[in-house]
Amino acid sequence: MTSTASRAPLLISKALVARLLRLYDYPHPMNPQRLIRGYDRPHAVRTARMCVAVAAALGHDPARVRQYQIACVLHDLGRAGLDRVLFGKIWSWAKAQGIPTRPREWRALHPETAYGRETEAFLARYRQELEAAGIAMTPWAKEQVEMRLGYSRRLSRRLRSVRGEIAQLGVRWEPWMQRVMLYYYYPEKLADAPAWVKQLAEILVACEQFEAYSNQRRGRDYYVRKQETLADAFAYLETLRQEGIVSQAVMAALRGLAAGGEFDRVLEEARGGRLSPAERKFLRQQQDRQHR
Repeated sequence: MTSTASRAPLLISKALVARLLRLYDYPHPMNPQRLIRGYDRPHAVRTARMCVAVAAALGHDPARVRQYQIACVLHDLGRAGLDRVLFGKIWSWAKAQGIPTRPREWRALHPETAYGRETEAFLARYRQELEAAGIAMTPWAKEQVEMRLGYSRRLSRRLRSVRGEIAQLGVRWEPWMQRVMLYYYYPEKLADAPAWVKQLAEILVACEQFEAYSNQRRGRDYYVRKQETLADAFAYLETLRQEGIVSQAVMAALRGLAAGGEFDRVLEEARGGRLSPAERKFLRQQQDRQHR
């Protein structure tokens, strides 16, 4: 049954969500008969739930919001096959070296890199150092690099490979859905997008990052983080607002919903435990903070 009464709701059926999440499963490179289960599926679902709450608060068309939730569930599809250990080794090493891990940040530091060739530039520059650090740059390791620095290409490949399965689910896939999914790494791709598409993209970035900063498993495996704090989450969202990635309108809507308790349960699911009284108080104060 579709949930519409709960806070941060699912507007699509749980059966459809389950079938969409199976698209994250990926044949193992050394054993095609074995599937690599999609990493952190609950993150995708929690993000999608928060996204529709914010989109609805901002007045987006209900039918479009339902379709948007499908794109949000699949927003990490370009990372299907993520090897948690290998991915973590590569990007922990890069973080320790102060190396950019997102395409737009890479191009800002290395403007000579041809657009869309960030993966190749990273490997050309750092392959030997990675090998010296004990990280063999096998084809599978290169895929883990592509999952961040070449996300657009990898997402496009994965969407092409599952297009038939998406159609069989009765989902009408439209180009704006992929553009929304790419916005965090490639904001320039939405420079000429209609205002409603860009705002949905901003909402996805804000909610995905809000969930990720509260996600204990993802913090440990993905961000090399030992503790999650709501203050850190909102500080990063404010950085995105200052950079123009997330608008004031989206931030205000997210803060308002957080202050109203709409995201408490989602955040507790991400944390794997109850919010403390101090954390609940911090969330309730967000309505005031948005006016400062």
